Amino acid sequence: MNRAALEHIVRASAAVSNEREIVIIGSHAVLGQYPDAPPALLISMDADVYPRHAPDKSAVIDGAIGELSAFHEAFGYYAHGIGDTTATLPAGWADRLVPIQNENTGGAIGWCLDVHDLALSKLVAGRDKDLDFVQTLLQEDMAAPRVLTERVKTLPVSGAQLEAVIARLHRLSTASGRP
Repeated sequence: MNRAALEHIVRASAAVSNEREIVIIGSHAVLGQYPDAPPALLISMDADVYPRHAPDKSAVIDGAIGELSAFHEAFGYYAHGIGDTTATLPAGWADRLVPIQNENTGGAIGWCLDVHDLALSKLVAGRDKDLDFVQTLLQEDMAAPRVLTERVKTLPVSGAQLEAVIARLHRLSTASGRP
């Protein structure tokens, strides 16, 4: 999926939910700050979204333009309507959202996670694909280890989970040559 496809999903999500502000929290949120992000970061064909002021309407999005919908069949990508608590994010994330709004969004606003907040949510999830994503962000100088290290302490996770996230961050930063 590319930036134009994400903008299309924002427009379609707004139309089916009757909400003008859509939050993007999955990997495609990287397109907010990096419209020409490397293909390695854009593998998924779905965008994780929810209406900013009505997260309960994410089911409407999922049903209308989600996986196996006519939208998915027509365009080859789709929206995954999710809840507003799906991702574990650092304090202040909502104040750092990156807007995308243009003619292709039909006037709707797509609010993308800041790349550092996105990376931390991936580090919390800890799946191989999430760690590969963060590794690429670091290797491409799209995320700064210093910022990640500052924000990691504000994650709403247990002590053991925080230690695991910090260890993942250290390992990936070191492997990318950016400790």
